[in-house]
Amino acid sequence: MLFALAGAVGFSFKAILVKLAYRYGVDAETLLALRMVFALPFFLAMGVAAGHRTARRLDGRDWLWMAGLGFVGYYLASYLDFLGLNYISAGLERLILFLYPTLVIVLSALFLGKPVTRRAVAALGLCYLGIALALGHDLKIAGEAGTVLLGSVLVFGSALAYALYLMGNGEVVGRLGSMRVTALATSFACLFCIAQFLLLRPVAALAQPWPVYGLSLAMALFSTVAPVWLVSEAIRRLGAGPVSLTGTLGPVITIFLGWLLLDETLGASQIAGAALVIGGVLVMARR
Repeated sequence: MLFALAGAVGFSFKAILVKLAYRYGVDAETLLALRMVFALPFFLAMGVAAGHRTARRLDGRDWLWMAGLGFVGYYLASYLDFLGLNYISAGLERLILFLYPTLVIVLSALFLGKPVTRRAVAALGLCYLGIALALGHDLKIAGEAGTVLLGSVLVFGSALAYALYLMGNGEVVGRLGSMRVTALATSFACLFCIAQFLLLRPVAALAQPWPVYGLSLAMALFSTVAPVWLVSEAIRRLGAGPVSLTGTLGPVITIFLGWLLLDETLGASQIAGAALVIGGVLVMARR
């Protein structure tokens, strides 16, 4: 449980670190590349270690799956998230990202023919009502509807990409193991992020103020690598059910940290929205 809680805190800290780094004028492509440069050696090591625990060798199809999952679930989702954080608060970002279980339900109904139960419909209603309240809070504070809506759409795209990743992940994790899939997919994502930087920015753009390097390293270690390992180990010890419930702390932690470290405004509608989103996800998690 300590591993699961620490993992939830680590993931929740990412948006705070991104917003702090943006204060130094770094762009999303450079910041994302720095994060992945620092994280790549650790994910490669995790992939090698996970590969030693199984006798199954990866074939060409497996490598294609890893590349595809890495592109959608970690590269695209991360890039859209980083872009969105230019426009909206860390608290709203975390709430929108937290919608990914609802998107899995909708996508499964549309493409896999899985039925949507009444409880799932009720949960969807709670989640999206909560997002509407939180969005209204940000619109009131920011006063620029176009900017807030653009950021929200970008982060929603990130949640959608992650939902697609989870659906694809289920196709291969049984054959290869969750840690191996995660390590290899994230390694591919690191390479995609670095390649994107080299295509869009000059190498000289890596010359940043030292706080940007420190925040990027913290993002890589404490909000990327460590939470991935911690949550995986927590699932191995407790099972996915209890660990998934600790993830509901994420929006609350991010909203609190945004208020504490970024001077983001706390409002009743934002708190009520967070409660509704978390309640909706908990309703979906019940069996």
